[in-house]
Amino acid sequence: MLKLAKETGTELHAWDESQAVIDSEGHTLNPEEAGEYAQLLWDNGVIAAAFKHSNEQSDSIPASQSLYDYFIEQAKVFFADLPKAEAERKRKRFLQTANMWGSYVGDDVRKQTLKFFWLEECIEGENPFVAGTYTKILEAVGRPAREKADIRLNTKVTGIRSDDGEVETHSKLVIETNDGTSEEFDEVVVTAPLGYLKRNAASMFTPPLQPRLTQAISNIGYGNLDKVYITFPSAFWDTALPSASPPTTHDVDPQKATPNVTSTTTPLHQPPSTTQQKGNHYPGFTHWLEPSYAPDTNPKHWDQQGMNFAALPGSTAHPTLLFYIYGDCAKYIASLFPGGTPDKPSFSPPTSSPDIDAKLIAFFRPYFSRLPNYSAPNPDCEPKAVLATAWAGDEFAGYGSYSNFQIGSEELDKDIETIRHGMPERGVWFAGEHTAPFIALGTSTGAYWAGEGVGERIVKAYGLGEGK
Repeated sequence: MLKLAKETGTELHAWDESQAVIDSEGHTLNPEEAGEYAQLLWDNGVIAAAFKHSNEQSDSIPASQSLYDYFIEQAKVFFADLPKAEAERKRKRFLQTANMWGSYVGDDVRKQTLKFFWLEECIEGENPFVAGTYTKILEAVGRPAREKADIRLNTKVTGIRSDDGEVETHSKLVIETNDGTSEEFDEVVVTAPLGYLKRNAASMFTPPLQPRLTQAISNIGYGNLDKVYITFPSAFWDTALPSASPPTTHDVDPQKATPNVTSTTTPLHQPPSTTQQKGNHYPGFTHWLEPSYAPDTNPKHWDQQGMNFAALPGSTAHPTLLFYIYGDCAKYIASLFPGGTPDKPSFSPPTSSPDIDAKLIAFFRPYFSRLPNYSAPNPDCEPKAVLATAWAGDEFAGYGSYSNFQIGSEELDKDIETIRHGMPERGVWFAGEHTAPFIALGTSTGAYWAGEGVGERIVKAYGLGEGK
């Protein structure tokens, strides 16, 4: 993706390490305390230790042990030099901060397996944020298909028929669609999200998928990671937090001891950049810890995480807050939209309306109202637009997004390899972030590599491309 971004002129951004943390009562933590928790997590801290432990002891770690269990064990020795009550308060707040991992995997950190946490290790190198959009990248990636392929939009595949794979050379596959038509193909590459396969694979394939493949699809977890964009007339909050010691580094892990992860909400391994946000901006990342002050809209105290798009460089900056929501919170937000649910699928994705927008704004008001300079009578503090991805309510997204690795699983690495292999003897292949190389699972780079890998294997199966 970095290569494609540079080739297409897609603007990237390097967040600095500053972040804001708002506690359960709605008060902003001083930068020193917030930085202390971030350091315990990221600066050769518990995340790095968890990766090391998972890598070295995976075979002996119980499948039932979660990443959060590990955090609890590690936190027992933190703040030992403080009075008991203060130490307990800070351990609790540290564990609340650790909930941020939910936005990395699309689910509660208590569901994240420690045994296979090593699968979350990502590609080494720089981890920039796409300051613009993926539009130019998508145009470049999709150009060959747009120029040479027959693309059928608004067409739902209802069946894939093939032979049983027992003959040396498989026959043509038949694709059936919702309009009653069918067509033959030599090979079929299925790029449907894992969540869609979980719900539809059993009825889609004739004959059924091989039992081991069906089991693999079932075993890998599927998350609920969504985004909500809230735009204001102006960025009323965009004022630097007071700090006695401004950051001197743009890397929360200067020793590079923590492997890259799949999210850029934490500015891990940021590249040197002339577009680095400067100190006159509010921090790029804000974490609202288990809020107790929104009992009507958030009685379960789901933590909230947001990005400050006013701190992006140049023309990419705009007065928008991007909230990352996950797990049950994402499911709740999707439930505000009419249309599809897992029990009553809809062919149309969720659509917004003034009523839904008002509900979304009411849900997030307790959080953006805790930002600096908020004043309810001030029209600059009233959102003018809101957009929710609502994948948790989208049939074709599989009512969720992002593959993850949950407690209870025993062979997740083999499960991924099984789906990645597919059924070439029947001409059925799979691609997507859930089939990527281990170092790129759950990333756009991994999804690209997965498709590229299948293409190369198909070419090789036909004896083409040798020597190139």
